[in-house]
Amino acid sequence: MQIHQQTLQLKERRRGFHLITGDVAQALPQIGHIKAGIMQVFIQHTSASLTINENVDPTVRQDFEMYFSKTVPENDPAYLHDDEGADDMPAHLKAALLGSSVMVPIRNGKLALGIWQGIYLCEHRNYGGPRNLMLTAWGE
Repeated sequence: MQIHQQTLQLKERRRGFHLITGDVAQALPQIGHIKAGIMQVFIQHTSASLTINENVDPTVRQDFEMYFSKTVPENDPAYLHDDEGADDMPAHLKAALLGSSVMVPIRNGKLALGIWQGIYLCEHRNYGGPRNLMLTAWGE
């Protein structure tokens, strides 16, 4: 059994849904030695999240942003936590809905995503800053 772990710092991105599959695969080249295994991608933040979805048509990512902005609106007077601005509490709620990690199978040294799948960084803040991911891969 092999276990590999690496921290990946992503550059600051604007609010929205961003494909990061290539960044993740490039940051942990040791997966090339794993025939069968798993990679966990974990985000070390509470106002951004991760998910897996459509990796080709950019309108899917635009629709994700539209849906979550409508579902969890800013400036709701019922929010108590607004220390960092109107996007603060909505960002935490969106991150809780989507989650802080994804698991991807590794097969023959590569991430075994479906042909139309990619890993998204879901940036829920207007100015979230760089984001840190912890990548852990294990297998044989």
